Amino acid sequence: MKIDVVTLFPEMFDGPLGHSIVSRAIDKGIVEVNRVNFRQFGKGKHQVVDDTPYGGGAGMLLKPEPLFDAMESIEERSPETKKRVILMDPAGKPFNQAMAEDFSEEEHLVFLCGHYEGYDERIRSLVTDEVSLGDYVLTGGELAAMVMIDASVRLLPNVLGNAASAQTDSHSSGLLEHPHYTRPAEYKGMGVPDVLMSGNHAKIDEWRHKESLKRTYFRRPDMLESRDLTKQEQQWIKEFQLDQESDQ
Repeated sequence: MKIDVVTLFPEMFDGPLGHSIVSRAIDKGIVEVNRVNFRQFGKGKHQVVDDTPYGGGAGMLLKPEPLFDAMESIEERSPETKKRVILMDPAGKPFNQAMAEDFSEEEHLVFLCGHYEGYDERIRSLVTDEVSLGDYVLTGGELAAMVMIDASVRLLPNVLGNAASAQTDSHSSGLLEHPHYTRPAEYKGMGVPDVLMSGNHAKIDEWRHKESLKRTYFRRPDMLESRDLTKQEQQWIKEFQLDQESDQ
């Protein structure tokens, strides 16, 4: 996979790209990440990339020319790849695990990181997706792009040491992930559930499924609204409700 990040602050990516999973993916040649500082395409002595909005208003807008020129430079460097161009925008579609999985299947991702008050509207003609990290506003798109890159790259084949890790992540199955335990078997009076040390893998899988559903039911019930619950899951939810009522 190829990734290009179009940003005014390429140095912000040194940390996230230089450590942990993404760094190893780059070292292995699984992903190639390029940073394009679109300041270099700004006009004049000061390489200006922003201007005041027509009609008045607060703040400055990113001018179209620098970003169009940056995209042309990426196309000239990699004309053979089909590009998915993602605009970081608080008004965009909320980012989620399904989107990360979708991005991970692409050949070439381009992240456009804005700054200032916003974009000249014509910049949107360059993009295939407008994506938001959440219902809040950041000072720029860099942090959002870092999160999306991390979430997508970790899903690429051979990036994680255990391929099953990504499959069992919270949200990948439509449920939050079940609890995990490791040694020691007891710590400060808190023990590991017996089933996890039983060696009965069918029972362990059942316990994990039930605990994932339980955690989702209590923490993120909204995730169950669109889920086609199995009969077993419906029965478990009834148990959760009864337990909840008895505790009140």
